[in-house]
Amino acid sequence: MTENEPVREIAPAKINLTLHVTGQRPDGYHLLDSLVVFADFGDRLEIRRAEQSSLRVSGPRAQGVPADAGNLAVRAAALMDWPVHIDLQKHLPSAAGIGGGSADAAAVLRGIHRLSGRPLPNDSHRLGADVPVCLTSRAARMQGLGEDVIPLPALPALHAVLVNPGVEVPTPRVFAHLTRKENPAMPRTLPVWTTADNLAAWLAAMRNDLEQPAIRLAPVIAEVLTTLKADPECVLARMSGSGATCFALTDTRAAAEAMTRRLARPGWWVQPVTLS
Repeated sequence: MTENEPVREIAPAKINLTLHVTGQRPDGYHLLDSLVVFADFGDRLEIRRAEQSSLRVSGPRAQGVPADAGNLAVRAAALMDWPVHIDLQKHLPSAAGIGGGSADAAAVLRGIHRLSGRPLPNDSHRLGADVPVCLTSRAARMQGLGEDVIPLPALPALHAVLVNPGVEVPTPRVFAHLTRKENPAMPRTLPVWTTADNLAAWLAAMRNDLEQPAIRLAPVIAEVLTTLKADPECVLARMSGSGATCFALTDTRAAAEAMTRRLARPGWWVQPVTLS
């Protein structure tokens, strides 16, 4: 490959199966402990060498997405100090708790690495707490500010439905509404899950500590979770990240697809996925 040839990257949706807030540093940043997986669905990027960095945004979720330095993808190119033109097809909702912007930034970092041979940065968390885990795009335990990423052995595939009710919930406001900042972490040693059923059963005893603060800001999240839990195919329902996207685990992909059809609502983004 020459540096004039474009590279293509997928930026998959990031799902926090758990999200435990374990403390707050004196500088205000929160400490996390999260089990993160990635969906078989996401944004698509084409990246090519350019005289100066630029970004074109298209796709079904492009509306309102900035195409300037306000976009993490552009900031990722600046961090690598290697200008590129980025064609970004947005399929994931923005500010939705599934790492869309962070996944895009990570895809740009990977793309420039492939084009230029430059090493991936060891300070990608400067772009956002989710960028380091999105760089790997594989199941991991994410701790600290997001910079401590521990890859996990392959997990059993989880079938799920993602639902976003069309509201943005600003992450800083969600953390500001968190009344308890020091909560128990996940167990020091995680189990070895051999089936999706025993993974789902373990997840049921874990938490997303940002779920209730997000609901206070956007009560529709509670409506989404109630709707998901009432569906006969739902094994477990929880919010991802700081919201407002929620997920429902199902036993099979066919069940997730059938559930997707039942969940159609005006203004809701609903997507069947497989998580791993």
